[in-house]
Amino acid sequence: MSLPPESRRAGAILTVDLDAVAANWRLLRDLGRAQGRPVDCAAVLKADAYGLGAAPVGRRLWAEGCRSFFVAHIDEGIALRAALPEAWICVLNGLPSGTDMDLVEHRLVPALNDLGQVSAWRSCAQRVVQPLDAVIHLDTGMNRLGLNPDEAMLLANDRMRLRGLRLALLMSHLVSSERPADTINRAQLERFRQFVGRMPGAPVSLANSSGIFLGPDYHFDLMRPGAALYGINPTPDAANPMRPTVALMARILQVRQIEAMAGVGYNHEWRSGRPTRIAVVAAGYADGYMRSLGNRGEVAVEGHKAKVVGRVSMDLLTIDVTDLPEGLAVPGGFVELIGPNLPPDAVAEAARTNGYEILTSLGARYHRIYSGAAS
Repeated sequence: MSLPPESRRAGAILTVDLDAVAANWRLLRDLGRAQGRPVDCAAVLKADAYGLGAAPVGRRLWAEGCRSFFVAHIDEGIALRAALPEAWICVLNGLPSGTDMDLVEHRLVPALNDLGQVSAWRSCAQRVVQPLDAVIHLDTGMNRLGLNPDEAMLLANDRMRLRGLRLALLMSHLVSSERPADTINRAQLERFRQFVGRMPGAPVSLANSSGIFLGPDYHFDLMRPGAALYGINPTPDAANPMRPTVALMARILQVRQIEAMAGVGYNHEWRSGRPTRIAVVAAGYADGYMRSLGNRGEVAVEGHKAKVVGRVSMDLLTIDVTDLPEGLAVPGGFVELIGPNLPPDAVAEAARTNGYEILTSLGARYHRIYSGAAS
């Protein structure tokens, strides 16, 4: 494994392929354009671009032609604004009390999630004596954020509540888009269409990553992919159409021989059934490698799989390399934790979670290498 000199101290190395992220965005954008009408494609960069790094990902997607971005928190938006001075950036978590001038200062657009937020943002527009962009988020079934049906009806019947605001987007969020046969998808679509019909003139957005694959009925004017950009499968019952974007390699610190029935790690939750070679690897739950992968996960060494044995501890994990060809697992060598042999969705299945959590847990201690970065 060829590594840059600055990585020599690293316990683990995370490589992010920004060209693959860009290719995934183009694939999704082109799905929206397939019907021959203008459909734009945004990018969701919340949680530091799902763990990959919002600034480098955002700059690469901007160079690719993406102009609209979504984050969860205001501070995420402020950080992204420093990287993307001209981008349109929406804060999905809305308008917490007392934050309106932070949004104005950094040119961020709140997704307004209730009528109180609509009123507060309108008041802010009056104070700064300028129209402000607003996104109206309608709850069509998630029962999480967004205007409830009664609030939506009040707003549709009284558009004066929006005076002083530029209605930049009407949006909702799908509950079960990764399950195409789930009837809630069509029910949400119909509820959303009814609201949109009462609020003419504004751009419209419904499709998240998996929603894009539900077809053109869900595309509207702006698609909002997140996880699919980063290689997570948006169609779990079919082959993954997205390119992988990350590889995580961790260093072997030591290889030791143990006898049959010897315990490994805290509380000896795994014992060898035979004389065994154990490799100790420099990654643990402090790096986002989940404790639930103890005695369940796998790593790969030059394409050969090896089991994680014993508990995953804070800084270390242990693997059984007995059956690997001699000379593959050696101190100073590397094992693959995420990569071509172990995509995030496969790691997630072993950890009993989803690929979103695997990526967003990627730790700060990894040495990061970005390929395909925008100039």
